[in-house]
Amino acid sequence: MDISCDQCGGSFKIPDEKLPAGKSAVVKCPKCKNKISVTGPAPEPSSAPSFGGGGAFGFDERPDESTYDASEKPFDFIEEEGETALICEADGGIKNKVKEVLDFMEYHISETADTRDALKKMRYHDYDLIVVNESFSSRSPDSNGVLIYLERLKMKTRRKIFVVLLTKRFKTMDAMTSFERSVELIVNVNDVEHFEKILKRALTDHDQFYRIYMEEQKALGMI
Repeated sequence: MDISCDQCGGSFKIPDEKLPAGKSAVVKCPKCKNKISVTGPAPEPSSAPSFGGGGAFGFDERPDESTYDASEKPFDFIEEEGETALICEADGGIKNKVKEVLDFMEYHISETADTRDALKKMRYHDYDLIVVNESFSSRSPDSNGVLIYLERLKMKTRRKIFVVLLTKRFKTMDAMTSFERSVELIVNVNDVEHFEKILKRALTDHDQFYRIYMEEQKALGMI
């Protein structure tokens, strides 16, 4: 289904299967965050016997518009090739700097207030990039719920996510610590002013490595 935002004029596509058949839903424009009301495709005719009068009990059965809010799933309908990012950072200054860089790099950005909200968002969407402070919504860096969730993902899903760990304890781009912490990049919060340069370099290195890895897997008949 083609969707147009009446506030910013953006055009997007939503897969029909993402909308409840015959029901209204609220979707959020990933560009300006304007909420747009759309109606899903008409349900396929049922083969069940009709009892007359519209519904099965002889009266009209109108869809409940409150049962589905697609604004909770903001990346169900982005442009092809669009990349998404989740920011898990409580410090406003750090978060704004990270958001500014990701916005400049044309990521569709989602922010989260706590671990529960982050897990809910990750359940609905596989993000391309996740930036998480090791102390985000946790008393101890070693009990960070977002990092624990990511560690337990199946490798097929996890390897598609680039995870950036923000920390006060480790050096920026410390490869050994990145491996130990099961993340792709470590950025010390004192270096956040250089986040764009650090991230772009790490993404370039990661893309080159992953491309070689996939070629080897293909040569070995693993994929």
